[in-house]
Amino acid sequence: MADNNTVARPYAEAAFEVAQENGTLAELSGSLNAAKALMEDGLIAEFLSRPKLTDEQRLEFLRGLFAETVGEGSMFAGGSQHGTNFLKLLLENGRVAVLPEISEQFEALKAKVENSIDAVITAAAPLSAAQEKEIAGTLAEKLGRDVRISTEIDENLIGGAVIRAGDVVIDGSLRARLEGLANALTK
Repeated sequence: MADNNTVARPYAEAAFEVAQENGTLAELSGSLNAAKALMEDGLIAEFLSRPKLTDEQRLEFLRGLFAETVGEGSMFAGGSQHGTNFLKLLLENGRVAVLPEISEQFEALKAKVENSIDAVITAAAPLSAAQEKEIAGTLAEKLGRDVRISTEIDENLIGGAVIRAGDVVIDGSLRARLEGLANALTK
């Protein structure tokens, strides 16, 4: 059985091409992010997997859900024929459950075109705006891309931070340094 990322890739690429041709990258990005959040709710996925529902019933449920939660501006709420067709295709092929992975891959394609990257800084304590700005500037210089920063707090780190930007992971946490020291002492 193929993993969800493998299944999602052609859908993400096709959606990206259509959105790029129509100048709707930002709009589809927002709709896919909303779809990702909705589909990560186990109850919605469970409801959609009911065998008694037809694809048309599933489509109407999803369109109504997007209209309620995101608003009529969502491409999946029925305002866009491309969005409706995309949902129909996913439903017909039994692939609506991979919307979160489609969203992630779409965002990666969009970031590549925009020459940007999302970086997540996991720190032991909240960072100041100046610290975030300094890290973003250093990463932008190192990676040659615009960097969008988001932060997470993990009190288990003790001190320092771990930075993830695409395939790059920089572990400057105190925990990692202590583990390295412990490994060096036990050899």
